[in-house]
Amino acid sequence: MPSPYRAIFAAPGTRSFSVAGFIGRMPLSMMGIGIVTMISQVTGRYGLAGALSATMAMSAAVLGPQVSRLVDRYGQRRVLRPVTLASLVAAAGLLVCVQQKAPDWTLFVFTAVIGCVPSLGAMTRARWAQIYRGEARRLHTAYAWESIVDEVCFIFGPIISIGLSTIWFPEAGPLFAAVFLAIGVFWLTSLSATEPEPHPSDGTSGGSALRSPGLQVLALAFVATGAIFGSVDVVTVAFADEQGHKAAASLVLAVYALGSCLAGAVFGLLHVKGEPARTWLVGVCAMAVSMIPLLLAGNLPLLAVALFVAGLSIAPTMVTTMALVEAHVPRTKLTEGMTWTGTGLAIGVALGSSAAGWVVDASGAEAGYVVPVVSGALAVLVGLLGYRRLRRPAPTREGQRERYDDGAVTAVGERGEHQDGGQPVA
Repeated sequence: MPSPYRAIFAAPGTRSFSVAGFIGRMPLSMMGIGIVTMISQVTGRYGLAGALSATMAMSAAVLGPQVSRLVDRYGQRRVLRPVTLASLVAAAGLLVCVQQKAPDWTLFVFTAVIGCVPSLGAMTRARWAQIYRGEARRLHTAYAWESIVDEVCFIFGPIISIGLSTIWFPEAGPLFAAVFLAIGVFWLTSLSATEPEPHPSDGTSGGSALRSPGLQVLALAFVATGAIFGSVDVVTVAFADEQGHKAAASLVLAVYALGSCLAGAVFGLLHVKGEPARTWLVGVCAMAVSMIPLLLAGNLPLLAVALFVAGLSIAPTMVTTMALVEAHVPRTKLTEGMTWTGTGLAIGVALGSSAAGWVVDASGAEAGYVVPVVSGALAVLVGLLGYRRLRRPAPTREGQRERYDDGAVTAVGERGEHQDGGQPVA
């Protein structure tokens, strides 16, 4: 039987934009940790390093959806290239200021501008959505592939960034993150054949994509989900430090990402029946429950096993999230809609890491795992309260969503055909 992953790459241009998106997404996991490593090596001030990393995360959370909204309106090439140039100039300014020991406020200014870096994951997912419009199974596999790419970035990105900054020179991590960004964005935007059509007239009407009730639920749930990720990172580093093996923290966190990567690969091969909203809620609940064993891990090997199991629920939940965004947000605002979930994650990471740091300082690393447990519970609460909004039928770009006999939800095509061949039920 042919692989579903091989099938999605049968469409012309898909391999190129997928590779370009992968390269351009590496800074997502390299830049923040690269700044922390660079500043801590040059100045020895971890407080300043953390503050700069949080500044970049919050800047990206604010600017990211606005950039994606412009992309929906004017197209990827027209918007991404100047925005990326601004981010690259800011990164260069930051490196020069660090090297020249400029005042702290200059570091914050340049770091804030770096935050306008575009969401390459949203850009590639929007291309898949255009290519496989109405083909639910292939789009499911494509979103699973993108989740695998995300996790591969988070497995290798920090290792590359930290390694370059510690072995070569302090500024090497952020520098190479900027190089990856430039290559990825300019390559992606040169592939015009797969670029989604801009919607200049529709993009100015109806306000933000966040007006969608379903997207509001997903974005808010992702704030809590991001708090899980941010707190797990901080507490795991502190836990490894208490165990006397701080360097092992990167390997333990890589196992966390590996669990998600493998689960995403398997999930992409499956045709999951049932309502997407229900599948998503089950994933959120599984993610929350998987945090509890972290409280019981008394050493690094057990922690690695617990995190691997916890990672198994991440990618499937992310895949279903993108499918729900695609269902609840008008196609004219799809890129912005997908970026809002990333914004929720970024805000959550900042909040979670701050809360976890405070708990670790006050009560120790093991107690710090209470933060991801509480964050998981909040994500479940948001999911339960917003479940009816996610189930509520939403108009698609060409017509109305319909429910099929296997419980899946799809759309009526431009000429009224049912795209996946299912039989509608009353």
